[in-house]
Amino acid sequence: MDIQELRGEIDRIDDDLVKLFTQRMEIAAQIADCKKAENLPIFVPSREREKLADVAKKAGPEMANYTRVLYSMLFELSRSYQGKRSGNLSALYQQITQAIASTPQLFPQTPMVACQGVEGAYSQIACEKIFKNPFIIYFKNFDGVFSAIDQGLCQYGILPIENSTAGSVKKVYDLMIRHNFSIVRTFRLKVDHSLLANPGASMDSIREIYSHEQAISQCGDFLNRHKNIQLTPVENTAVAAEMVANSGRTDLAALSSRSCAELYGLQCLASGVQDEGNNRTRFICISKNLEIYPGSDKTTIMMVLNHRPGALYRVLARLYVLGINVTKLESRPIPDRDFEFMFYFDLDTSIYSEEFVQLMCELGDLCEEFKYLGSYCEVV
Repeated sequence: MDIQELRGEIDRIDDDLVKLFTQRMEIAAQIADCKKAENLPIFVPSREREKLADVAKKAGPEMANYTRVLYSMLFELSRSYQGKRSGNLSALYQQITQAIASTPQLFPQTPMVACQGVEGAYSQIACEKIFKNPFIIYFKNFDGVFSAIDQGLCQYGILPIENSTAGSVKKVYDLMIRHNFSIVRTFRLKVDHSLLANPGASMDSIREIYSHEQAISQCGDFLNRHKNIQLTPVENTAVAAEMVANSGRTDLAALSSRSCAELYGLQCLASGVQDEGNNRTRFICISKNLEIYPGSDKTTIMMVLNHRPGALYRVLARLYVLGINVTKLESRPIPDRDFEFMFYFDLDTSIYSEEFVQLMCELGDLCEEFKYLGSYCEVV
């Protein structure tokens, strides 16, 4: 047979597969009705394990793994369709709809906001882009920002979550496990680092540079050209500029924003020293209460998955079935739990979409534990 004849055979088989698939989904819908009437769970792990073993055996050794993958996806499609047909709205989705209804239409303009660092920090710059006239309280570390939200000292907090050059801010992700909060907005800030020093200093006189570890990693090419200079990580880039100014030393410099030069009376020895010209840091704005503002088209969730093969695949397969794009996936170890991880998903989906509603109603079936961190839009 030539290729056209073989393709004709494939087409005929596909016609049969489509008919059989439709019949299978219709029966799955009837099963969903029975489960709803008898108050039975949609997902029955033992039934799926038995079925996967059976179809793999029937397929034979060469096709066994392919058949398992095919049927795993088929099961996800069936569960998704059954969940949609059942029409049960989860407690989480009801909480979300209440938040949508109770959140003001206009984003706050002059709230009390917690930022890490001191005057001139990138968090402050991001904060002033998100809010029109914020009242800012500065904290020494990221934990202080989370605590300020927990205790109600500030209505909102601003935290860096990832950088386009240096990657995720691990400390913030680790703190997200410990604290209760909701993400209400995000912002991507273009970050330009400058080398700042006291008046009278020169590039040849610098022996030590202060900065945050993320800024240091973002300026690797520049720093590699000056390997004789000692690098000292500090809490914040603006803190680094303040420390340099207070030291009075001319052999000390800071990697910081150019705005800190005027703020702390420093001179700029070199500007734009980051590796990438389009260096951007994504900041999250968090709140103690669940607030969902109009236009929210991004969602963040946390999940603890069972420590077994295929656990992450099940989640990704369900998202694929629903047509929801994953824009970021991050994993962090859970403290005091050996080899167990918390997974963070950033999802691109409108809160008003049918897919979003369905996912919020099915999350409990996909993982061991989950936490909804909020839906929001991103300011650019």
